[in-house]
Amino acid sequence: GNQLGGNMSTSVTEPGVAKTGVTDWATDYDIFDPAYIADPFAIWDSLRDTCPVAHTERDGGTFLPTRYEDVTAIARDVEHFSSSHVGVVAPDADDNVALPAGIPPISADPPEHTWTRRLLLPWFSNRRVDEYEVFTRELCRRLVTDLAGRGSADAAAEYAQQIPVRVIGLVLGVPESMSDTFTDWVRDLLEFASDRPRRLKARNELIAYFMGEMAIRRDDPGEDLISVLLHTEVDGQQISDGHVLGTVALTLIAGVDTTWSGIGSALWHLAAHDDDRRRLAAEPGLLPTAIEEILRAYSPVTMARVVSSDVEVAGCPMKEGERVLLSFPAANRDPEAFPDADRFIIDREVNRHVAFGAGIHRCAGSNLARMEMRVAVEEWMAQIPEFRIADDAEVTWAGGQVRGPRQLPVVFP
Repeated sequence: GNQLGGNMSTSVTEPGVAKTGVTDWATDYDIFDPAYIADPFAIWDSLRDTCPVAHTERDGGTFLPTRYEDVTAIARDVEHFSSSHVGVVAPDADDNVALPAGIPPISADPPEHTWTRRLLLPWFSNRRVDEYEVFTRELCRRLVTDLAGRGSADAAAEYAQQIPVRVIGLVLGVPESMSDTFTDWVRDLLEFASDRPRRLKARNELIAYFMGEMAIRRDDPGEDLISVLLHTEVDGQQISDGHVLGTVALTLIAGVDTTWSGIGSALWHLAAHDDDRRRLAAEPGLLPTAIEEILRAYSPVTMARVVSSDVEVAGCPMKEGERVLLSFPAANRDPEAFPDADRFIIDREVNRHVAFGAGIHRCAGSNLARMEMRVAVEEWMAQIPEFRIADDAEVTWAGGQVRGPRQLPVVFP
């Protein structure tokens, strides 16, 4: 196994970001702070020991639990914690006008959650994912073939970030030519969420685009998710347009940055750890186990909850209307839950990680994400088994709602 501190010696400064100067992480944390994005691990370790539920007044005030036990308990407690707003930045006043049904099922509480999730699950079943795998493998092979002869590449921008957006495009039935636009929207909504004008512009453009697509498919439906949802009834009632829009928006937003961050983190780890990379090349059967450890060690996603009735967590009182950030990545590094939590153990047998969340909102697309990560690494390793981070390379990470490498310059023979 490898000791995991921060991110090796590679530079992780985000270009153009001023230090926001957090002096006390327990009472004034900022998940968009460059120090937190670069190396959240040391911060979580310190908080777990001294203040397991941190608090900040920034962005309207939020709590940040860092222990596995507390994070999973909150995720499963739908009685006291609502999913009405799952974004890590405070909601906008007109969010419910722009997306009247929210982004179900992730933003829905029971009983609405049950039927909204049921509509989506068949699209990410094992059988469906097997069908998407054919497309995914061909895509990954084509991308790697283009890079393999060059001797160097940006494994994040030129590979990891090119994959999920096209796979989700296939599910939604949209042309591949929309990929770059989708990528920009998703980055503006997640990575740059703290830049309000940028976030709202992306939100409004995305909504306008999908409303246009819905109008086309209402009269001329295809086999894709948008078409099928538009022509689905629940209890004899047509699903509302707002609901279709929200679910389609969620499929794009939740299916793109999360998975490319997982793929990028896998390639970052393998580029930085020769022993793990060579072992994986020698024992390809280890890949599914290795993917689970990558998901644990580099979990991308933090979600939010809104306190729906006063409650106490780990001795910390929370009042109705307050917000909580569920750092699944912090939970997955808790030494109480995982022996050698700060070591990457490529053949870790027992791995009850919560990279995909916990409880009723556990990621509906987890089968798809696992397949994309596995195929992306397989196809890369098949043509580029030896690679490392370029000397003097600037590796940059994005953070906030989703953490993953943005620039990952690698070299190979």
